[in-house]
Amino acid sequence: MRAYETLFVLKPDLEKEAIEELVGKVKTVIETAGTVEKVDDWGNRKLAYEIDKKYQEGHYILVDFSAENSVLDALDHLYKITEPFIRSIVIKKEK
Repeated sequence: MRAYETLFVLKPDLEKEAIEELVGKVKTVIETAGTVEKVDDWGNRKLAYEIDKKYQEGHYILVDFSAENSVLDALDHLYKITEPFIRSIVIKKEK
């Protein structure tokens, strides 16, 4: 297993319960073939540029995890098909 981190931006107007549910979905996908090490909720922050001509802020979540490569495709699929995700990225951590 390799160490990764994923940062994703959610719509800023989501309720706390909805945010927790989406973070739970991400954790579930990761835990199919990996382990979640840390979840860091950064809260709402200003975006560098406007997205979709309506979002100037987003709710940022950082997740550190270790997983097999198959998890990366599953995460990417989740980010693309779930509407509240504005942006996302997965990065392999250096040793």
